[in-house]
Amino acid sequence: MLIGNPEYSRSKYLPDLRFKKSVVDKRGGILALSLAAMGVVFGDIGTSPLYALKACLNTLNDSSLTLDSVYGVVSIIFWALIFVVSLKYVFFVMRANNHGEGGILALMALAIQGSKGGPKYKMILIFIGIFGSCLFYGDAVITPAISILSALEGLQVISNGLASYVLPLTVATLFVLFSFEKRGTATVGALFGPVMVLWFAVMGLMGIYQIINFPQILQALNPLYAVNFVRSNTAVAFTVTSAIFLVLTGAEALYADMGHFGIDPIRFSWFGWVMPCLLLNYFGQGALLITDPASISNPFFKMVPNYLYPYLVILSTVATVIASQACISGAYSMTSQAIQLGFLPSMKIKFTSDKEIGQIYIPFVNWLLCFLVILVVLVFQKSENLASAYGVAVSTTMLMTTLLMAVVMKVIWRWKIWFVFCVIGTLLTIDLLFFVSNLTKIFQGGWLPLLIGIVIFALMMTWYQGRELLRKKTIEDGIDVTDYMCSLPLIVDSLKRVKGTAIFLSPHIDLVPNSLYENIKHNKVLHERVIFLKINGVDVPHVTDESRINIKNLGNNHFLVRAVYGFKETPVIDHILDILSKHHNIQCNVDDSIFFLSGDVLFGSEIKELSMGRGHLFTFMADVASKTEDVYNFDTKKS
Repeated sequence: MLIGNPEYSRSKYLPDLRFKKSVVDKRGGILALSLAAMGVVFGDIGTSPLYALKACLNTLNDSSLTLDSVYGVVSIIFWALIFVVSLKYVFFVMRANNHGEGGILALMALAIQGSKGGPKYKMILIFIGIFGSCLFYGDAVITPAISILSALEGLQVISNGLASYVLPLTVATLFVLFSFEKRGTATVGALFGPVMVLWFAVMGLMGIYQIINFPQILQALNPLYAVNFVRSNTAVAFTVTSAIFLVLTGAEALYADMGHFGIDPIRFSWFGWVMPCLLLNYFGQGALLITDPASISNPFFKMVPNYLYPYLVILSTVATVIASQACISGAYSMTSQAIQLGFLPSMKIKFTSDKEIGQIYIPFVNWLLCFLVILVVLVFQKSENLASAYGVAVSTTMLMTTLLMAVVMKVIWRWKIWFVFCVIGTLLTIDLLFFVSNLTKIFQGGWLPLLIGIVIFALMMTWYQGRELLRKKTIEDGIDVTDYMCSLPLIVDSLKRVKGTAIFLSPHIDLVPNSLYENIKHNKVLHERVIFLKINGVDVPHVTDESRINIKNLGNNHFLVRAVYGFKETPVIDHILDILSKHHNIQCNVDDSIFFLSGDVLFGSEIKELSMGRGHLFTFMADVASKTEDVYNFDTKKS
C-alpha cells in the first residue's frame, strides 16, 4: 500500500511488483474465526460495562437519579450502540476495505488512491487520516489503565480493607503484561476467544438476573425515553453524553482488525453474541440501580451475590488484560502501517507468530507504552478520574473516519451525492454531538490523549515531509543508472578493479548511490562485481525464493537487484546472497562481499523548509532510528 511517492519504490528498469493478497485464511470456517475474533476485536468495547454506566450516572446529582433518568440514560446507550457501532461501523465503514485491510490508515490510503484532487487536496486527506491514527495512541495509553484499574477496584466491593492494594496490584499487572509482550500471544492466543465468550456470557447472565427482578427496565428500548431525558435535562444530558461515549470505545477496533478475521466473522460475532450480552448487562445495571440506588458506587460488581465477588474480580481482571493486550497489539500494527506508509522511521519489528498476521512486537513502542500507562495510573489513581480522560481522542478519531468515508462513498463507490449527504449527514451529526460533548472533559484529563496524539502527529508529519525533501534532493543530485553505465567505459581504466562483490544498499534503485561516488573518489577502486540492492516490503505474508529476487544485468558486471519480503518475513542479507548464487548464477558470498550504506542529510535551505525547528527534529529522528544493519540483519563487521 503506497501513498505519496510510489516512484520511490518502483523502478523504470524493473517491473512493478504484483502479488495476490490473501486477506483471511477461512479454512477454519466462520465459527472458528468468530471465536478468534472474540479475543482480539471485542476486548475494549466488551469491558466498558465495568465503568461506563457508573461514569454516566455519576455525572448526575443525587436528586437527578430518578426512574426517568435511569431509563433515559439506558435508552441513549441502547440507541448509541445501534447507530454508531451497528449502523456506522458494522454496516457502512467495514465495507470500505483496502485489499481486505481496515483501520483509519487503510481508509486514508483508499481515499487518496481514488481521489482525483491535486496535491493540496490529498495532503488534507493525509492530515485527517494521520491525525485520527495518532489519537489512537492516546486510546492505547488510557485503555489498559482504566480497564485493569476498574477490574481490580472490585476488591473494594469484597472488603474496604483491600482498597490500598488496588493501585500496586494494577501497576504490577501492567508491568507483567508488558514484560510478556516480547513472547507474543501465540501460545495463549487460543485461550483468548473462549475466555471472552465466557466473559460475555457471564455479563449477559448477570443482566438477565437483574432484569428478572425489574423487567420494566425493558421499556428503555423506547427512544422516547432518551428524547425526553435530553429535552427535560438539556444541560445535564450534554454532560452525560460525553460519559455515554465510554460505551462506544472499541468500535474502531472492529474496523481496524477486519483484515485479521474478515467482515463476516466480525459481523456474526457482534450481532450473534457480543451486542446482545452487552445490552443485557447495561439494562441489568439499570434495573439494579432502580431497585437499589446505593449500588451506584459499583453497579457492575453488585449485580451478583456477595459470595461471587472474588470470582467476578478474577474473571474481569483476565478480560481486561485480554482487552489491553488487543489494544497494545493494535498500537504495534498501527506503528507498522505508519512505517510502511513512510510516516515513521524504521524500527526493529519482531514477528511472534507464523500463523497470526497481527502478532508482532516492537520493543520501543512496548516500553514507551508501559511507561506512559503506569504513569497515568499513578497520576489518576481511580477509574472514575480516568473516565474523564477517555473519549476525547476516540470521538475525534471517529469524526475523522466519517470524513474519510464521505470521500470513499463519493469517489470509490460512486454513490449518488444526495444519498452520501443523507448518510454522512446523519453520522456526522452523531459524531459531532459526541465530539463537542467530550470537549468539556479536556480540562478534566481529556488533554492527556490529545497531547499524546498531537505529539505523535508532529513526529509523523515531520518524518513524512523530511523524507519528501530527501527524496527530491536525491533525485536532483543523483545520477541516473543509465548515465553512469554510459560513462563507466571512460573512467574504468583509471580505476583499479579489485576482487569480490560490492553491494550498495540503495533507497532509490534507479539512481547510483552516493556511497559508490565516495568509494571511487577516495579509494580509486571498483570491485569486479557491483550490485545495487533495493529491499522492498510487500503486503503478503510470505514470498517464495523463486519470486523474491528481480534482476537486471546492466553490463560490465553491474547488476540491479530488488529483493522482496512479505510482512511476516525478516530480510537477511546472507539469504539474498545465497539466492543470487543458487538461482541467478551470480557467484557472491558474504566472505568476499563488502556492503556500502548510503545516508542522506538535509542542510541549509533544505532543513529550513521544515518550519518551527522541525528540521532539527527530523535529524534527531533519523539519528535514533534503527540502523540499516539492524533492520536488514547483517553483520556490520563485514561492511
